[in-house]
Amino acid sequence: MNVARHADAEVSRIAAAIGEPARARMLYCLMDGHARTSTELAVIADVSPSTASVHLNRLKTARLVKVLVRGKHRFYSLDGSEVAGVLEGLSVLAGGYRDKFVPGTPTRLRAARTCYDHLAGTLGVSLHDRFKELGWLSAGPKGADHAYDLSADGTQAFEALGIDLEATRRLRRRFACACLDWSERRPHVGGALGAALLKIALKRKWVVQDLDSRALGVTSLGRREMRTRFGLAIAANGV
Repeated sequence: MNVARHADAEVSRIAAAIGEPARARMLYCLMDGHARTSTELAVIADVSPSTASVHLNRLKTARLVKVLVRGKHRFYSLDGSEVAGVLEGLSVLAGGYRDKFVPGTPTRLRAARTCYDHLAGTLGVSLHDRFKELGWLSAGPKGADHAYDLSADGTQAFEALGIDLEATRRLRRRFACACLDWSERRPHVGGALGAALLKIALKRKWVVQDLDSRALGVTSLGRREMRTRFGLAIAANGV
């Protein structure tokens, strides 16, 4: 009973930390994977620098953000992919459910974007679906909800992309999982594998990231590689 009450109290504490509009704006700003200073986050949240510091301390205490000190500057980022997953899930819940879902997300953000450190949007969902069609993704460990592993064909395909799967598996996080996409209401690939795929896509210039948003632009090279490697046709606008 005490354990249950402790868990309830922790959930309530975290929910209260997220549930203030200025703090929520800070958290969702950090969903692009970029660290920011308290001054930058104050502007985003439309609060004074002193108020921003109070909010950030609250988020840090709740283990929602972490801080990295570089000289005189303190840079804030989300405290891990689990936090990003919770925020993505809340976005889905906030959007509600309809008999027929019609995305209201701006086209560029819907087409391709980051979900913390992995691919999301139409591109991310399409890749997830294509990987399943190709038989590359298999069920993860028994009892692991929404977890994926790789089939023999999937292992060969991802290694051919230049992903070090052994190193990826050693990371202290889920190897691969279905992450519900807030704009598409269908899953994209999250976890360490999803992060590794985004790194490859950025390194090889398949996608380029906006400087001031989570949006990703799919390059002509990226569209060609998606078609050649995965048999996936991506329109010029990404949707």
